[in-house]
Amino acid sequence: MSEHAIEFLRGWIGEKVHCQHSPAKIEKQAETLAKECCAQAAEEGILLEDIQEEVGDIQELIASRLEEVAEESEQQTTSDKPSE
Repeated sequence: MSEHAIEFLRGWIGEKVHCQHSPAKIEKQAETLAKECCAQAAEEGILLEDIQEEVGDIQELIASRLEEVAEESEQQTTSDKPSE
């Protein structure tokens, strides 16, 4: 995969992937974001095949990242609560 494609994907995910607490919302948001990512990559001349060659299914990658962000947010919320 080209360095340009890697940088694009990292930047795009960092900018677009935000916390969703509901698993149903995560799947729906991942689907929507994957479509947006593919469209923007195409606009920038990045082939979908180049991205998939490196990361596999983009929707699965985005869903995984959404889950990670949700877990991090949950842990931060738990650690912010005062101890009783």
